[in-house]
Amino acid sequence: MRKIIISAVAKNGVIGLGSVTKPDRKKNGDLPWHISEEFRHFKQTTLGYPIIMGRKSFDALGKPLPKRENIVISRNRGLVYPFNDIKIFNSLNKAFEYCEEKQYEKIFVIGGGQIYAQAINQVDEMIISKLDFDAEGEVFFPAFDEHEWEIVKRDKREQFEIFWYKRK
Repeated sequence: MRKIIISAVAKNGVIGLGSVTKPDRKKNGDLPWHISEEFRHFKQTTLGYPIIMGRKSFDALGKPLPKRENIVISRNRGLVYPFNDIKIFNSLNKAFEYCEEKQYEKIFVIGGGQIYAQAINQVDEMIISKLDFDAEGEVFFPAFDEHEWEIVKRDKREQFEIFWYKRK
């Protein structure tokens, strides 16, 4: 099973809004940008495959993403959502074990910051859309050792460039 991180990352490392609340801000876990082309890339890449995310990321989505098994990680063992088509696990490793048992070809870790930090040393690949601008936010993509990764493909778009990384 291929474990893949997929993320959009601003030049300054921001991936999302955190718990800092301002009247004009979106909610915790939201993206601080809206780039239709990047959303299309995300959808085309993950469609048909399980996606693993933290509770804040799922709450920001508000509902399961269609045509993908939605897996939510939360330490809250009593967490319940009014959706039948999601799985909830209390650890990333339990979610990975579940996906291994299901014999999925590949799975995508879609955020947020805490989940990326837990997953980055366990995944085989990363697909990172590096945005051409800084963004305001409090959630950052975790630092990683570029020497452990090989860039196998790049694709320049209007507002970002997609990098496909494979672990060496």
